[in-house]
Amino acid sequence: MKPALPGTDLLPWYRQFWPWFLIALPGTVVVAAIGTLVIAQRGADDLVVDEYYRDGLAINRRLEKQQRAQQLGLQAILRLGRDSAHLRLQPPGDYGTLRLDLSHPLQAKSDFSVELSPIAPGEYAAHLPREAGPRWHWALQPADGQWRLDGVVSATDLDHERTP
Repeated sequence: MKPALPGTDLLPWYRQFWPWFLIALPGTVVVAAIGTLVIAQRGADDLVVDEYYRDGLAINRRLEKQQRAQQLGLQAILRLGRDSAHLRLQPPGDYGTLRLDLSHPLQAKSDFSVELSPIAPGEYAAHLPREAGPRWHWALQPADGQWRLDGVVSATDLDHERTP
């Protein structure tokens, strides 16, 4: 057995600190990159539309319906509770059941629709399957689709105090 030189270590490389430290630096970057990729795939925005031509035609039809609502002088006041929606439509009329579409500005999987039933002349109500918050977009139209009203939910439209 040879005598060890002063200042040298007899431990194998895998028991030394510095090789593991140097391996850990790029290893951490690889793990972070994989984590970032997973987050990007799961939380992708729904901002890019594949069917832009078809959606462009739908926008034109929607604009025609909005103009029809403007010609009729329709205005809606929407109040949202935690699990309920209340709508006042002016001028009151016999519109039957109305469809209210609520859409999240960035997460299409959070969008939902409800049927508003008349409870009094110009008054409609429905149960919401889940809560909607500020900056959500809403669209209202009758069953026959003759007109359409659009808006954005503001903080003043939320009525969480009245719902237990």
